[in-house]
Amino acid sequence: MCKYAEVTSGAALPSPDDLLVLLAVGRTGRFNTAADDLGVNHTTISRRIASLEKSLGGRVLVKAAGGWELTDLGRQALTAAERVEAAVHGLVTEPGGADHLKGVVRVSATDGFSAYIAAPAGALIRSRHPDVSVEIVAITRRASQHRSGLDIEIVVGKPQVHRAEALWLADYTLGLYGARSYLSEHGTPTRVSDLADHSLVYFIDSMLQVDELDLARRLTVSMRESVTSTNVFVHVEATRASAGIGLLPCFMADRHDDLVRVLPGQVEATLAYWLVARPESLRRPEVAAVVGAIRETVESQRDALAGE
Repeated sequence: MCKYAEVTSGAALPSPDDLLVLLAVGRTGRFNTAADDLGVNHTTISRRIASLEKSLGGRVLVKAAGGWELTDLGRQALTAAERVEAAVHGLVTEPGGADHLKGVVRVSATDGFSAYIAAPAGALIRSRHPDVSVEIVAITRRASQHRSGLDIEIVVGKPQVHRAEALWLADYTLGLYGARSYLSEHGTPTRVSDLADHSLVYFIDSMLQVDELDLARRLTVSMRESVTSTNVFVHVEATRASAGIGLLPCFMADRHDDLVRVLPGQVEATLAYWLVARPESLRRPEVAAVVGAIRETVESQRDALAGE
């Protein structure tokens, strides 16, 4: 890293190296992750941030739950850092003028979205940009107020977020499904009142973190719980194994010929997938490319998501 800093009117201009360190921390929210990305140690990150704050005369980062957040001064500095990064990338543009994307993009999403949308989108990115890798963290939760270590979050329900952008992706439908073997033995409900005679396969009520998924459970209040799990793939497989009637995403259940939709049009819930990201993350070309691939994959599966 360079040691160069000009002096104007007695004040040192911020070092470009320090700005690039801030860029890494601002994108990940963590010193350790930024250190790994830059190939330096945690102490170097701390020293560079302290140097930048000294030259700017104020704090650029504040400690928050789960990581570090940019201050107003930090966001101004990060904008300058992005220009530095763009200038450096301009020196290594591929022949012909095409931008060469590289780097790691970290995505968190629900289990089903991770498998059937994020994973194909990741494969699409790899085919177009071989030097971009996509890390997918499968988790079902509300949007985080502090997206430390993440570039993109996919959540269920419209999020209330702080210093982030929320983009609607698609609606998807939850419906009731039973295995053919289960329905043959226990009978197929023909009225909503018949559900009281059956057990439900769904999320563990006490561990459910997403309000919209909890609202969906209210469609089946008369049903006693059977096999429950925090993982929707467990719901699908337990339903296929005749543990009860499952409240399942149609785009997952309809892939299995041994599952039959129960009370279609009478008992179903329409929820929405939203994409959440920091503005500074969305300005990264590789992140923008992944967002584009996710939206492209969602569009190709819109009918399946809707249960049509």
